[in-house]
Order: sequence, then structure tokens, then C-alpha cells
Amino acid sequence: MKEVLMMINPGKEERTNFNKITTEFLEKLNAKLKDAKVILGGSGAKDTWLSGNHDIDLFVQYDYKKYSSESEHLSELLEKTLKKTFPKVEINKLHGSRDYFQLTYKKLNFEVVPIIKISKSEDALNITDISPLHAIWVNKNTKDKKDDIRLVKQLCRANKLYGAESYISGFSGYILEILIAHYGSFEKLLKASEKWKDKEVVDPEKHYKNKAMVMFNLNTSKLQSPLIIVDPVDQNRNAAAALSLEKFMLFKKVAKSYLKKPSATFFTKKEIDLEQLNKEKGNLVYVKVIPLEGKGDVVGVKLLKAFEFLEKEFKPFGVKKSDWDWDREKKAVFYYILEKDKLPDYDLRKGPPLKLEDFVKDFKKKNKDTFVKEGKLYAKIKVEYPLLKDFVNDLIKQKYFKEKVKKIELII
Repeated sequence: MKEVLMMINPGKEERTNFNKITTEFLEKLNAKLKDAKVILGGSGAKDTWLSGNHDIDLFVQYDYKKYSSESEHLSELLEKTLKKTFPKVEINKLHGSRDYFQLTYKKLNFEVVPIIKISKSEDALNITDISPLHAIWVNKNTKDKKDDIRLVKQLCRANKLYGAESYISGFSGYILEILIAHYGSFEKLLKASEKWKDKEVVDPEKHYKNKAMVMFNLNTSKLQSPLIIVDPVDQNRNAAAALSLEKFMLFKKVAKSYLKKPSATFFTKKEIDLEQLNKEKGNLVYVKVIPLEGKGDVVGVKLLKAFEFLEKEFKPFGVKKSDWDWDREKKAVFYYILEKDKLPDYDLRKGPPLKLEDFVKDFKKKNKDTFVKEGKLYAKIKVEYPLLKDFVNDLIKQKYFKEKVKKIELII
């Protein structure tokens, strides 16, 4: 997969730029911090980032002795320091288990998270405190496996499997790093996944003697995912708790297809192509929307709900195929290929059996045009928007849909 690695591995110029700007950012912020130090985290610290991905995670580690009793005030402290350090830069506060901040500095996107400095997970006062320990473990266990990690990350990105956000419910970068460390290589991971069963347990540090012990010790609410990965640095945590069965099965399917016939095409994301969709049989509804502003996960959930709302409402027209896409950099796109472009002018509403007299009276009150068929009451209901075009125009005006997107830019 040399050609894929050439595409996804950051080149010399890109790395130089990344290191220069990140180092400058760290030095500026550290100069203003007291009893705290900002460090590089995430894929940047692990050297598992992909070319073109310039979202950089930073953790401001506050001294444990001094700030452990003020854990809930760390965000306020950090916000003041960030404003002093970067007075001309727009700083966005995002809500999480502790509020954190996003800002763009010299065209690179930084996410700055306040944490308490710890050396072992049991000292954590917040889930984010453990994050630097993840980087230490990954670097220790994947020294010669960085390219394998990049390959599986790109495979997941290209097949809509990447990300633990609730609107994706896929594989986080950390999960993939653990899996590569555990199985040993990209290909070995894919081969192992073919044998995965529901409630498959991966315990790289062997915190537990067997699967039964894992199931007994971990919180039940964290055991709902089909793949259970015992966090190497926190034996009480299932690192894959956000993974859905749908994405678990899709990973297995993609892995099987790739192993059967390896190709670079598996690593290229298939964009939604309007021209190609127009060639398919059926009636196309194509909607391009401008998402709301805010935290990515929250915005993504609203987009997903908007997409699912339309999909559900289109059922009478027969949904043959549908999908949506949003990569945070672009506008979101929804599409639906429907069997019909027109509904009957009238629909039948099923009522109660005639022997249920009280229900029959109530049904007749609510429905004027009723008739009896095989001992049951039915009503003939006029369809308000039988034409697909009119139906769509009404749907996108409905409050539920309008609340979940900022603006509709295009509809076909």
C-alpha cells in the first residue's frame, strides 16, 4: 500500500509547518501559564495524524496539588490565559465534561483542553485528565506501527467508519491505535475482525483473566457496544462504548472485501455525486443544507435527525436508496432515490371493528368519509400533497426540520 501511504503520510514540508506553528503556539501559551503546562496531545503527540488533517489537540496540565480542589474552575482560568495570550484571535468555548476551547492560529485549528496533571488513571478527577496517558501508552506500544495506524484510519475515514461522535458511532482514532497495537499490523487487524463476534473483548494489558470478568467488572451501561475494548490505561473503561452495531458490521464487511481483493480504492472516500445520482433509476430528491454553528457533535446530531426525518416522511413514496454526508468543512448533503413521484389522491385509514361501538362512534366523529369492509370501518382521506415536489416543499418548511439546519441552499 505504498501509494496510499504516500497520499496519507504527511510530507516533509507539511511536517515542518506543523511543528513550527505548533511549537510557537505552545511557547506563547506556556509563557503565560502559572503552575500549569500545555502539551501536545492526540494524534499529533502520537505521530498518527493524516496529511491534510490540521486539527491539533492540546492539553493544559494544571498542578494536581494546587488545583485538584478547583477542578471545576479550570476552564475559567484557561479562558483568561488564552485571551491574554491571543488577544486578536477568536476563541470559541465549547461545552464538555469540562469546557474547552477552539481557535485557529496561522491556519491551523487548535483545540485546547484544561486538565489536572496525573500519572495514573485512578487519580483522574475528569475523564479528560487521562488523555495524555493514552498518548504515552500508544507511543510505547506502536513505535514501528505508525503507518499501520494511518492505513486503518484512512480506511475508516473513506468508508464512513471514523469517529466516536454520536452522529457517527464509529471507531475513534484511539480505538484504532489500540487495535493495531493489540493485533500487530493493519492486515492482522483486518483478518482478526473477520472472526469477531458480538461482545468481542479486546484487553491488550490483560487487566482481566477472562471475558466473564470483564463483563462482571465493567459498568453495564458501558457494555452495550458490540466490541468491548478495555482501555489499556483505565481498566474500568470500555474505550469502544460509543461504537454501534451498524458500524461494527460495516467494518467487518469492508475488511473482508479488502482482504479478498486489496485495492487503493478502499482508501478513497466516495463523494456524493449529483451527476451520478441523476443517472440512477427512480425519483431523486437532493438537498444541500448549511449546518448550524456550534460544537461538531451537536451540529452532526441535528443534521442526522433532519436527514432521518425526511427519510421517514418519504416512506409512502418508497425509499430505494438514501444517504447523507458532512465533513465539517463543507455544506451537508442529503439524497433520497424514491420509487414514485406521486401518491394516490386519497389514502385509506384503517378503523376499528364494527362490534367496538364506542370506538366506531369516535372514529366517525374524526373522519367524515367512512365505509365498511370485512367487518371493519375505514375512512377515505384526501392526501394533501400527492405530488412529490409539493410534498418536499411542505416538508422543508416544517418546524422540526427548520430547527435542525441553518439554511437550505439547494433542493432538486
